[in-house]
Order: sequence, then structure tokens, then C-alpha cells
Amino acid sequence: MGFRQLSGIKYFSSVAMFTLIVLTLTSPATWAQGAEGLGLDPESQRLPKPIEVESETGYADGPDEHSKPGDDSSSASTDEPTIGKKGKKQIMSESVYDFRAKSLDGQDIDLSSYKGDVMLIVNTASECGFTNQYKGLEELHEKYKDRGLKVLGFPCNQFGGQEPGDNHQIAAFCQKNFGVNFQMFEKIDVNGKDAHPLYRYLTSAAPGALGTKTIKWNFTKFLVDRQGKVLKRYAPTTKPEDLTADIEKQL
Repeated sequence: MGFRQLSGIKYFSSVAMFTLIVLTLTSPATWAQGAEGLGLDPESQRLPKPIEVESETGYADGPDEHSKPGDDSSSASTDEPTIGKKGKKQIMSESVYDFRAKSLDGQDIDLSSYKGDVMLIVNTASECGFTNQYKGLEELHEKYKDRGLKVLGFPCNQFGGQEPGDNHQIAAFCQKNFGVNFQMFEKIDVNGKDAHPLYRYLTSAAPGALGTKTIKWNFTKFLVDRQGKVLKRYAPTTKPEDLTADIEKQL
């Protein structure tokens, strides 16, 4: 292979990576699709994590991606979100046990009820190309539930409007099509000023590609250990069955 050919390959690789960096800063959804096309993992290809300054709520102000996958503005929220179960502004929470969420049937669930369990937390959608991962998630639930694994699903409509139904419709869809028996919660936002406090914590504890906090797409997964600490973040393209080894290490 000649010098010109080698130079051309290096140039193309540099341009491709530069393009992905620009995309992840301007459109997280496009980054996920572009990275996958180049054979990269959109959540795990990282540069060193940038230095972050915490806001008075305890969370560094990150990109705001409310309802639109491509909206990646950096404006800080002027609202005062409820951080943790005490309902007060406070320093960054130490574990997922500091939060609560509502189930699909409207019941308040305190995540401290999962103390001692390993958790797999996933933002889900019913009309996504990854929706079939419900099957794999249910299989993980059935295989490891007696050993302490809890799969927690959080429907979200922020990515392409792929979760348009109400709580009743989501529950019916999951049961009819995939026989889902793991815990499903009510629909939430995972990015932007209205992001659920749990997801503010998760994305700060385990940033994604290039150190960005925003969730890039449906079926991003977080593995949490028995002490409530976030261990790892997985891309939407990572299939549930590929998490088996990591899960078994924690059980």
C-alpha cells in the first residue's frame, strides 16, 4: 500500500471521528446512529471526562434535551427540581436509594426498597427498533430474580415520540407482546429540565459518549450494585443477554 493510500485512510478516519464529535455535541440521537454505522458503541466511546461544576442542586448543568432528541442546548434549568425523596435541594445523592418513582399503576415506590438487590435500570419505548429488547430484559428477570436482580423499566417519549401511549396502554403492550413481569414505572423524561431526579443522578454517575450526560436513545441501561452504586452504563445497541457476565459478577 502506497504512502498516498495510507495518508488517505488516516485522513478519512480523522474526518469521520471529528464528524462524530460534532454530532454528539449537537445531536445526541444522530451521534447514536452515526456511531453505530461506523461500528462504534455510541455510549462507551469516551474521551477523558471533562471537569464539571456542580449547580446548587448538586448536579452539573448539562445539555438540555427536552422532548426533542436533537435538542442539545446547554442552558441551565431555572426550576428547582425535587432532588431525592426529601424534596429539598441538596448535595449530589450518594445512591439510587435516595429516590422514589411511580409505578404504571400509580403506586409510589421508594427505591430504598431494593437495598441489597442488583438493579438494571432501562429507559424503554414501545415503537422503537430496540423494543424487542423487552424480551431479553424479561429473560434476565426470570433467570436472576431469585438471586437478587431487579429489572426496572422507565418508559420515555423523548426519542422520536416512540412511546406515545398512556400508562394503561404501555402496560397492556408490554404484557401482551413480551409477557413483561419486571417492574415498570410511569412515563418520565430522562433528559432536560424536566428529567426525573433519578436520571439526573444516573447520568451524572455514569456519563456516556465523550463524557456527555444526556441519554442518547431508548434502551440505554444502567447496572447498579447491591449498595446502590452505579457500576456501568450500556448503549442501546448492547443487547440484554450481553450483560449476563457483568450481572453474574454482582449476584
